[in-house]
Amino acid sequence: MFLNMRGILLVILVFIVANSAFSQQSVDPRNRYERLLAIVPMTGAGTPSDPARPLYAPVPGSEMAKLLIGFSYVLSDDGKSALVEFVARDRAVFADILNDRRADTKVWQKHETRKDDAEKEFRKLRKDFDINSFGTRAY
Repeated sequence: MFLNMRGILLVILVFIVANSAFSQQSVDPRNRYERLLAIVPMTGAGTPSDPARPLYAPVPGSEMAKLLIGFSYVLSDDGKSALVEFVARDRAVFADILNDRRADTKVWQKHETRKDDAEKEFRKLRKDFDINSFGTRAY
C-alpha cells in the first residue's frame, strides 16, 4: 500500500506542476518590446513618394521601417501633431527620437513613465484621447 500511495502522490505532484506551467498568462501584446509614447509634428507632402506621417515614422522600404516593429498614431485636434507609439526590439532604434530637443516634440518611455503623465499631455492636444484604447499590438 505504501508504494501505491507514493505513486498516487507522484502523479498528483506531476499534475500540479504541469498545470501551473501551462496556466501562466502571456504578456499583453501592447506591452511587449521597447515602446515610446511621443508627441511629434506631422511631416511629408502627402504624395506616394513622401506620405504624410508623424515625424520619425518610417516610409515603407526605408532603413527605419526595417528596424521598427510598428507604430500607431492619432492626429491632434488641429492636425499639426501626432500622438504616437513607436515599437522596436532594441531601444537603440529610438536614439534620434530620445535626443530630439525641439519644443514641438515630447517623448516618454512607456515602461518608465506613468501612463497618466503621457495621457495628460496627449489630452492637451486631443480632447477625447483614451490611452487604454491606444497602442500597437506587436507579436
